This record gives sequence, C-alpha cells and structure tokens, in this order.
Amino acid sequence: MTAMWRVLVVFCTLSVLSLSYGGDIKAKSCSDVRQAYTAKGFSLVNVPHQEMSGEHLRVCPQGYTCCTSDMEDKLGQQSKLEFENLVEETSHTLRTTFVSRHKKFDEFFLELLDNSEKSLNDMFTRTYGKLYMQNSEVFLDLFTELKRYYTGGNVNLDEMLNDFWSRLLERMFQLLNSQYHFTDDYLECISKYTDQLKPFGDVPRKLKAQVTRAFIAARTFVQGLMVGREVANRVAKVNVAPACIRALTKMLYCPYCRGLPGLKPCQNYCQNVMRGCLANQADLDPEWNLFIDAMLLVADRLQGPFNIEAVMDPIDVKISEAIMTMQDNSMTVSAKVFQGCGQPKPSGMGSSSRGSRSARGISDVFNARFRPYSPEERPTTAAGTSLDRLVVDIKEKLKQSKKFWSKLPDEICVKDKMTESDEEQCWNSHAKARYFPEVVKDGLTNQLNNPEVEVDITRPDTLIRQQIMTLRVMTNKLKNAYNGNDIYFQDSSDEGSGSASGNGCTDGCTTEFVFVGSEAPVLGDRSDERSSAAAGGASSSPGPSPFLTLTVLLASLSWSRR
Repeated sequence: MTAMWRVLVVFCTLSVLSLSYGGDIKAKSCSDVRQAYTAKGFSLVNVPHQEMSGEHLRVCPQGYTCCTSDMEDKLGQQSKLEFENLVEETSHTLRTTFVSRHKKFDEFFLELLDNSEKSLNDMFTRTYGKLYMQNSEVFLDLFTELKRYYTGGNVNLDEMLNDFWSRLLERMFQLLNSQYHFTDDYLECISKYTDQLKPFGDVPRKLKAQVTRAFIAARTFVQGLMVGREVANRVAKVNVAPACIRALTKMLYCPYCRGLPGLKPCQNYCQNVMRGCLANQADLDPEWNLFIDAMLLVADRLQGPFNIEAVMDPIDVKISEAIMTMQDNSMTVSAKVFQGCGQPKPSGMGSSSRGSRSARGISDVFNARFRPYSPEERPTTAAGTSLDRLVVDIKEKLKQSKKFWSKLPDEICVKDKMTESDEEQCWNSHAKARYFPEVVKDGLTNQLNNPEVEVDITRPDTLIRQQIMTLRVMTNKLKNAYNGNDIYFQDSSDEGSGSASGNGCTDGCTTEFVFVGSEAPVLGDRSDERSSAAAGGASSSPGPSPFLTLTVLLASLSWSRR
C-alpha cells in the first residue's frame, strides 16, 4: 500500500509539473505584437493573445509564434510596400537634384537666348526705329532656329548658320548694287561664291565655331540632365521579386512572430538582403558612373571654351562687324561676283534718285551714334545667376551621385535607423543573436551565394537593362558634345572650324578644334569695341560712313525683296 501510494504521489507531481510547464508556455503574451500590429493599420481580428504552435508558417521560423498565416501574408505585403518606399525615399535627393538642376539650366539657357535677342532687337530698334522693325526677320529667324535646335528640333546648325549669312549677303549685295536687277538664278550664283569671297570677313567662320560647339554642348548637357532624371525615376520604382519579398518579411517582421516586434535586424544581415533585392540596380552603377563622368566633362567645356554666355552676349557686335566688313569690301566683292556670275541687267530708271532720297532722309533723321548696350544697361543676368555659378553647382551635385546605385544597400541599412548597432542584440533571421554569414558583393552575378535571397542570376531585370542602354547612348552623345560634335548631323565642309556635327563620329573624333582663338573675348562696355571697329572701317577704305550705309541697307530691305 505504501509503495502504491508513493507511485501515485510521483505521478501526480509529474502531472502537476507538466501542467505547470505547459501553462507557462501558453501563458506567454502577444500583447506587444498586437500593439505593434495594429500600429501598422491592421485589424486585431483573429490575432492571438498568446503564443501558439507555428507549424502553419511558411516564411518565419516555425515554433511557438504570435502570427497566424493571414498575419504572415499581410506582413509580407507590408514588407514589399516598405521596401519600395525605402528605395524611393533613399533616392529622393538624387531624383530631385536632377529635376531641379534640369529645370534651372533649361530656364537659364532659354532666358539667355531671350536676353540676347532682346539686346540685339533693342539696339537696332533704338537706332533705326521702324526701318529695323520692318526688316528684322532675318535676325529674329536666327534666334528662332537657335531656340528650336536647343529645344530638340531637327536643326542642322551648320546649314542654318550658312543660310543666315546667305540671306544677309543676298540682301546686302542687292542694296549695294541697287542699279542692277538680280534674278533668283543670279542670287543663287552669288551664294556659290560666298566661301571664296568671304564678304563678311572671318566673322562667320569664327561665330559658327563658337555657336556650334556651345549649342551642341548646352543642348546635350540639358538632355543629359533629363536622361539622368528619367533613369533615376524609373530605377527607383523597384520590381520586387517573390524571393525578395520572402527575405524582406523574414528580416522585417518575423521578429513580430517571435514576440519581439521592436527588434531590429543585424546590419550585415540587412546588407545581404538588400544586395540580393537590389542586385540589378547595382548592375546599373558602372554605366551610371560613366554617364556622370561624361556629364562632368561637358560641364567643364561649358565653363571654358564652350561657354554659351561668352558666345551669345557679344553676338550682336559680331554681326555688326560682319556687316561693316561687307560694306568696306563691297566694290571688290561686286567685281568678283560680276566676273563669275556675269554682268547683271540694269534695274530701270529712277533707282538712283530713289536711293539718294532714301540716303538723304535717313541721314537727316538717324544721326545718332550706333552703339550696343553698356553692361549696366543690359538685361539682368538670366535666372539670377551666371553660367559658371550654375555649372559649378550642378557639377558638385553630379559628383555626389557617383556610385549611388551600388551604395544603395549601405544607405538603406543605416545603423540605429534601420539596423541595430549592437551586433549581439539584433535579429539574425532566427533569433536575437549575432549574424555570422559574410556580406556578399554587389551585382547580379555575385548573388549566387547570397544566404538570404534566392536570386536567379540568369534573368536580368529587363527595365534595368533598358536604362543601361539609355545611359550608354546618352554617354556617347556627351562624348561627342565634349569633342564639339553633334551626333545628329555631319558636315565635313567646315574642317577649319572643327565644328563637324554628326553621325558616325565616335571616340576617334578630334578632341580639340583646329581653329584656335574662336572663344569670344570677355568684353566690358562694347561701345568701345564698336568705336574702334568703326574707326578701323573708316580708315581702311574711303567712301560713305558704314553707319549710313547700314542705315540705307535696313531702310531698303523690304523694297529689295519685292
């Protein structure tokens, strides 16, 4: 009886201990998890109050858990959403930099063109009034075409500039030889002799070299800013693969299921997950860095020999110089044209008296000195800055964007923000403990041995590959622009200026112009330059004043086209 009693006591004791132990496990509360779960915006319906067996879990460690299957699914979707937001937030500065700098450069350039056009228009209008206003389309068309080129129009700069000088020559030649009648065929013949005669001196060649390379650089640079903006926007919209979602869920929310909702992942653990999920983005980095380097090279050109401000600011003076050169050499030019194209027919009676009346009338009214604006009178600097300051700012931002995509996992897995700084008190994918696996290298091919994310290295992301090709094309354009060449056009006729523009020009293109000294000088008050040019013109050849001749030219432009 005594022995039987002892067996019964032992049995009851074991039973009590067993019940007590089981009660302790079931009694572990999920209150912290419930609070964290509802803070994410989820309903507490069917969320357990106490831990339960976790055989139903497919991602998180099985064992006693605070998660149901439904909770695990919802936390998986939450992981995907948070990852997408993390990438967008981390790339926000990069994307807004390209957006804001593209906008600022574009506004600056267009305002610079408007100011240059206004300066020329105001200068001629102030001096000649209605006479210029009635005949300003030759000059205004020049600015229209320059704007059209810059904004992406299919404009061949060489051909457009040649056409401008041809139109100016055509009008001036008729006015300087108003006693003759010129047919369309004869005018076409005149244009054939333009290169030989050089009626405007060396101004067209120099101005073409300056304008062509400056506009090519500026247009390509602003296109580069636009491409950088678009690529960054598209790549920041990540395509999250199912394997990545599982890895993110395990890293971000499996601590919830283990009753540790406040536990952050270990930093190296986070690195492996992010490098697996952002493997394709990292593959963009080499081409991105080449693109940024090319942008920086063109930026250097914009600050130096391809400075658009230095080209456009004195363009009115340059055109005026060319007109005066044509006036000074008019007799020689006319004689050579008559020799090559034949003697034109007289225009008829009354032309001489009509020309003298025009000259006398204009001489009486327009006796003011012809001069450009002084720096104080010129319109305010475009966009409230200068090209140099604007480019310096853009260059600094571009340098900061190098290696952005390969550094993205580092930027996301920041200690104390995303990950735990204490390597012993962090989530290692299974428990609160140190994370031992090594961090894999970035890029798709290096993910073969990623311990956290199953990445199919044989299937690169199509969108990323498209962006790589976009950057490659843009980098090629930038290299051509750095060399002063336009990828759209090729004109081998202007070898002297080196301003060839076009297809087929690759890295083998000359990196410097053959023509040296085409940079526009830095000018102070350009009325001094006008005075010296006028004085030089007066001393070089006798005859009527260049200003009076220019006045007669403008006064007669409309009549000459009838």
